[in-house]
Amino acid sequence: MNILTFPTDAELNEAGAGIITGLVQTKPNAVLGLATGSTPIGIYKEMIRTFRKNMVSYKQATTFNLDEYVGLPASDPQSYAYYMKEHLFDHIDASPERTHIPSGTAADPEAECKRYDALLESYGQIDLQLLGLGHNGHIGFNEPDHSLIRGTHVVKLSDQTRDANARFFETPERVPTHAITMGVGTILKAKTILLVVKGADKADIVHRALTGEITTECPASLLQTHPHLVVLLDAEAGRHFR
Repeated sequence: MNILTFPTDAELNEAGAGIITGLVQTKPNAVLGLATGSTPIGIYKEMIRTFRKNMVSYKQATTFNLDEYVGLPASDPQSYAYYMKEHLFDHIDASPERTHIPSGTAADPEAECKRYDALLESYGQIDLQLLGLGHNGHIGFNEPDHSLIRGTHVVKLSDQTRDANARFFETPERVPTHAITMGVGTILKAKTILLVVKGADKADIVHRALTGEITTECPASLLQTHPHLVVLLDAEAGRHFR
């Protein structure tokens, strides 16, 4: 485990983007696992900046997103498909046929999970998986539980997670109750995991996840078992690691 703390958001974003673009520069057909939410936006902006300087191309790269809300079409501004286009895909040369996100409007969500797992399996290992961290220790939408599911699955979102995401919706009632998420087993199969955490409100949970008991009640704690985990923290999130 390699934990790095940065004094400024700009330095953290530059470092995170540098790790991803460096991989794609050396391996143009890299398989990237991508995340959404507020945390990676600055990293994606840096990736776009590097692309515009003609320093990297994503034409041969393949991407798999961690999750998607059940019930939201790709055209919905709160869907993760829309998020990825707005914050990254519309600004780089990624091939649409190589950018994969679970379908939130699949007629059979369970069948969609099986399809997504089969597609992931056809590419072998993810080279680099980008992760954020939920306030309750969730990664992707793998919520704390007595046991965790290895593969892609439909999950009922906890009240805490829905409350945290309510700021993105017009009203709390509009926050979806379910999501499709990549499983912890798939996440842990990635060759490298890049965990990015920002904000004072995440300081306690990131410390617990990385130094506390390994338990499914804190899904992120399972990252301690990964052989190549890189953690990027801003000064506030990393206050316990100084």
